[in-house]
This record gives sequence, structure tokens and C-alpha cells, in this order.
Amino acid sequence: MRIVSLLPSATEICFALGLGEELVGVTHECDYPAEALTKPKVTTSLAHEGLSSREIDSLVRSQLQNGGSLYSLDVQKLEELKPDVILTQQLCTVCAVSVGTVRAVAAKLSSRPRVESLEPSMMSEVFATFRRVAQLCGKVEECALRIAALEARYRMVGKLTRQLHRPRVIMLEWIDPPFLCGHWIPQIIAMAGGKNPIGQGRYGLFFRRPSKEISWGDVLHARPDMLIVAACGFGIERQKQELEIIVREMGLHGSARESMGAPKLYICDGSHYFSRPGPRLVDTTELLGMILHPELDAEFGSKFQSGLDYEQIEYGSTTYDRYWQPEWPREA
Repeated sequence: MRIVSLLPSATEICFALGLGEELVGVTHECDYPAEALTKPKVTTSLAHEGLSSREIDSLVRSQLQNGGSLYSLDVQKLEELKPDVILTQQLCTVCAVSVGTVRAVAAKLSSRPRVESLEPSMMSEVFATFRRVAQLCGKVEECALRIAALEARYRMVGKLTRQLHRPRVIMLEWIDPPFLCGHWIPQIIAMAGGKNPIGQGRYGLFFRRPSKEISWGDVLHARPDMLIVAACGFGIERQKQELEIIVREMGLHGSARESMGAPKLYICDGSHYFSRPGPRLVDTTELLGMILHPELDAEFGSKFQSGLDYEQIEYGSTTYDRYWQPEWPREA
């Protein structure tokens, strides 16, 4: 089986299931595991290096509104690779080549590859995509133990946090403008021992729905105990460049955080965790469980590195001391 992956998550699925040898092509964004970097690249995208979050958002909106595309396929390279299967998605319009474009290109390739669109919106469906990829490769039995082990790790986080206090957690996947995480993230928050404060029920308003732009007023009104930012595609250092936006918009001041009841602020790697519906969503759940419940550090702490995978931001640094401090809303 010759597989081309048009998704970083699908690439990670293939390697996690031991199917790396069958992966013959990937996207320019497929950067994990390290072996993925050695595979031929079949896509390019609009350059956004040096742009702010706001500028990137404006660029993306403009392209989509005008019927443009954020990604391009190297059709000649695809023809050379002669794939049997192309893995893609249509869950997110800004994450990959459109599935319509992929199907149109695939129909003209001499190998006539099958186009398989992976569309998980909750964790059970994420695990189902693992089984589907294994099925496409005719290796269901060979992959079964690997998949079961990932599911067991995910469920273990829920067992460890079940009886613990549940902090109110707001999770953002973009800073400017702020976007509240949707799809599987509300479920991961609940499994990691947190409470979704926007909407009703255990998973809140945006479970199984796309992420949604909200206002900083919405964040304030939700009265979170923790504000966690994992901007899609951004590592820790890139996100720290825009921390002043968060502090300014929320009126945070370091010396008064506790008395104000302001939330703890964490930045997480939004490229390697949270945004890709693949095996590392299990790592994401463990990471979030450790952040929400420091008492689980002995269980998961050795897997993650502060400053690389996550970082708690202290408002009291001189960078953030100059802002006006409002009277933070308190829960009645």
C-alpha cells in the first residue's frame, strides 16, 4: 500500500500504527515524528512568516471569501509517487487542501488512488480513524494493540481526575482575535478534570463544533480559573510574542492577580498538541491533566518540558505590570 498523507495528523497516525514504510508522501507541515521530515513533500501554502495573529487571520479570511486556496498540491510529484490512498479531511477549511480539489486531482492520476477523508469531531471518532487507516492498509490485527494502548492511556487520565476538583477552563486556539476551541477539545478538558464554563453540560457549547471567534468580554464573563492558550500551529515562543494582547484586553496586573480572582495563564504548544486529531491527543490529555491538577505531576510530569511543551505565565513580570487593573468579576 502506497499512502500519501495531506494531514499532519494522518501522518502521525501512520507512524504510530507502524505504517511509516507505506507512507510515500506528506505535506510540508508534517514535522512529527522526525522520520516524516524525510518523506517527499506534495504541498505548499501561503507564507505568513513575520505576520501577527491579526494579520494572519485577515489573510485567511480574505482568501476564503474570495474563493482562493491556502494550499497548493504538487500534481507532478503526486503522479510520480503513484499513491494507492490519499488521506485528507474537510473538517477544517484552513487546515488542508480542500477535499474537492484532492478528488479532482486524484481522478486524473494514473494510479487512480482512493481518497479517504478523515472527519473526527470527538475522541471516539479520533480512535475510529486509527482503525480506519489500519483497515485501508489491511493491517487491522497488527495495529489493534497499539490502538488499544492509546485508548487505555486516554481513559486513565479520566480515572485519575474523576474525584478531583474541577477548575473552570477557557481554552483558546487563537489569540487575536480570540477563538474558543471546539470539536474534541471540550471533551479533553472534561477528561483532564476541567469544567467548560461556556454553555451547558459537561462539554459546554462547542463540543463537536468548529472553533468560534469570541470576545475578550466573553472570556471575562465566563470567570475562568485557568486561561490556556494553544494557538494553532504556533509553538511557545511564537505565542509569547503576543502575550501583551491577552494582558491588555483582560486588564491583568501581576501584583493583584490573586486578589482580583484573575485566572492562571498557561501557554501550550499549539502545533504539537491540541490541534491535530491524531495519537498525540492522548499526550494532550495527559498534559492538560497535569496542568489542571499539579498533583498529577508524578504521573505525567516526566513526559513534558516546561518552556517547550507548556509554560505558566506570571503576570508579575515587569513586562505586564504597567496595565490598568479592573475589578475582576466574581462568581456569586
